[in-house]
Amino acid sequence: MKPKIFIDGEHGTTGLQILARMAGRSDVELLSIPEAERRNAAMREDLLNSADIAILCLPDDASREAVAMVAGNNRVRIIDTSTAHRVAPDWAYGFAEMDKAQPEKIRGARHVANPGCYPTGAIGLIRPLRQAGILPDGYPVTALTVTG
Repeated sequence: MKPKIFIDGEHGTTGLQILARMAGRSDVELLSIPEAERRNAAMREDLLNSADIAILCLPDDASREAVAMVAGNNRVRIIDTSTAHRVAPDWAYGFAEMDKAQPEKIRGARHVANPGCYPTGAIGLIRPLRQAGILPDGYPVTALTVTG
């Protein structure tokens, strides 16, 4: 049986990108809400709870709302692309390269917070230097970033 994936927010920028990457796959079943119904809370809740995996491509408040909609469902796994749960202790941080144990934490997690591009760049550069003792713990680091 193919896993069912629902992209909540599939009509936004991030959702459209994920949908485009998933569209050609035959090993998953994509659940979709018609654009005209995207504000239909009952349909959204039904699709969230029908999915094996829900990918949340939403603003923070809408992401929290979606998580609340599946609170009683221990079956659906959630990947959140917002910043709503990035530092929540009961969510796995979705940066597999962060350390050797991280891929297993992600694999076993029901809730995974996507780290985003800025944290990935900073952690990917700074963490190995700290782990190697090259950059001491507590050393002040500033990451100057530019967005387009």
